[in-house]
Amino acid sequence: MPLISGIHRLRVIDSHTGGEPTRIIISGAPDLGNGSVASKLSVFRDKFDSIRSAVVNEPRGADAIVGALLCEPQDKSCTAGVIFFNNVGYLGMCGHGTIGLMVTLAHLQKLTPGLHEIETPVGKVTARLLEDGRVTVQNVPSYRHAAKVKVEVPGHGPVTGDVAWGGNWFFLVSDHGMDISFSNIDRLTEFTWAIRKQLKAQNITGRGGQEIDHIELFGPPHSAEADSKNFVLCPGKSYDRSPCGTGTSAKMACLYADGKLRAGEIWRQESIVGSIFEGSIAENKGDLHPSITGSAFVNADSELILDPQDPFCFGIRQ
Repeated sequence: MPLISGIHRLRVIDSHTGGEPTRIIISGAPDLGNGSVASKLSVFRDKFDSIRSAVVNEPRGADAIVGALLCEPQDKSCTAGVIFFNNVGYLGMCGHGTIGLMVTLAHLQKLTPGLHEIETPVGKVTARLLEDGRVTVQNVPSYRHAAKVKVEVPGHGPVTGDVAWGGNWFFLVSDHGMDISFSNIDRLTEFTWAIRKQLKAQNITGRGGQEIDHIELFGPPHSAEADSKNFVLCPGKSYDRSPCGTGTSAKMACLYADGKLRAGEIWRQESIVGSIFEGSIAENKGDLHPSITGSAFVNADSELILDPQDPFCFGIRQ
């Protein structure tokens, strides 16, 4: 971000979706031009990345916070455009963040219950605000890129998983021998971080060489209402408190490919903190379109103050 000559203010609204926080910039952001949301992300990343860091990193933020920038969509059929980011970079799509966005826009009285289209850097998604306040997001087309991929993880031996796209790249592991419980977060984090490092070291990637930056473990649910419980490690080494919308999309694409989930059948995914997303898959012209339903709650409407005399004005970066 160019040096600012005086104090700058950003209005943000905080929410959480299944326990996972989202902080949305709704005013005070720089002009990113009139292009697509994907091109606006490029401008934001190249010229104003310090704002990303200021919003989500300490001392104002924390590793778990996913940030978002509300922007004008190029596609005028869309209600809004959004750029998602975290403590280390940018996300193509964010399921829990889109649910948070819809609830935030409703809080601002910018939309009413019904179907809305949102422009993201990886394509257009649809989101329906339900009368009871829940949100259903129809994600971008998702798919399994590779099945039963083996990666050698020092201290753990060979680990086998699937590589899948759900709006972000995931390595999904069911056969791991780990206890997926809140009390085991340190070991789960160490294990999944080791997997991610070895995926990169062994040049195991998504389509076109794209980095796999999310690791997802699955196990038996703790809730009688769920089909599975997961632990998701995000790119900045923070775990997802929600069941992860893009991760659940990737999981359902794998289940569908294995014949374990039929079109229209409900899959209930439990998070590490016990929150649940309801998901389903629809097939259209050969593409798999996952839908995720969850709840978000607005918990702050505030103003961030960026003072250039503050040595940590733009965050403590990793």
